[in-house]
Amino acid sequence: MKIDDYLVEFVKQAIIEDLGDGDHTSLATIDKGAQGEAKMIAKDHGVLAGVEIVRDIIYCIDNTLATEILLEDGSVVKMGDIVLYIRGNIHNILLAERLVLNIMQRMSGIATTTREYVDLLKGTNTIVLDTRKTTPLLRIFEKEAVRIGGGGNHRFGLFDLILIKDNHVDYSGGIISALERAKEYRTKLHKPIEIEIEVRNMAELREVMGVGGADRIMLDNFSPEDVAEAVRIIDGRCKTEASGGITLQTIRSYAEAGVDYISVGALTHSVRSLDLSLKAKFL
Repeated sequence: MKIDDYLVEFVKQAIIEDLGDGDHTSLATIDKGAQGEAKMIAKDHGVLAGVEIVRDIIYCIDNTLATEILLEDGSVVKMGDIVLYIRGNIHNILLAERLVLNIMQRMSGIATTTREYVDLLKGTNTIVLDTRKTTPLLRIFEKEAVRIGGGGNHRFGLFDLILIKDNHVDYSGGIISALERAKEYRTKLHKPIEIEIEVRNMAELREVMGVGGADRIMLDNFSPEDVAEAVRIIDGRCKTEASGGITLQTIRSYAEAGVDYISVGALTHSVRSLDLSLKAKFL
């Protein structure tokens, strides 16, 4: 899925939600044709994300607004840095203001948090991944922010990976049954798709290795020591992923256990937005 495919409808719905029957404050206080300039300023230290998306959002709102970008996605910003300028119709600058800030603050917070995790993995071969623990209808932006922060994207949704988790295992009558059924389903599905399966203990891991056919095994709530043992058992026959409550304090120990991926829901579900503001002046 491309951001461009989604953006026009997203902006349309966001403006409907915010605008209602009109921006009565701007209509009451500012001439309709007035022209102005606004600058986006960083009020915090972190990793910038959403610049390119915001440029497209501004264009969707009013294609006569000029956007001058000073800092690109992935830039490290500090308090007082100017990110970009918007010039044109003041009413439409103010219409864009909150949507633009909301998206960029959220994305930059995610990118900043992701960069913290990525930095802790330096010198290892482990990649930190996001999850589906995202804000409904904002997933495409939040996963892009993870990428900008240096992380990797796990599946986007339910459609692009067969991921057998604990509930699938329990509902299907056991881990062997779940994996066998997934393999059979894949042979009948007329598109390439990988199978990942979550294991909760060493017994389930050995069952999965006995059946075979998984492209990746998720080691859920394993200790770093158990992850190291699981990686030894798997011995490169498929990719490995650790998950379950892994934090900034523990991620390095999991990476050093030799796992290929570490998935961290906290990249998107509990980040603090980066503080940005838009300040106006007349042209």
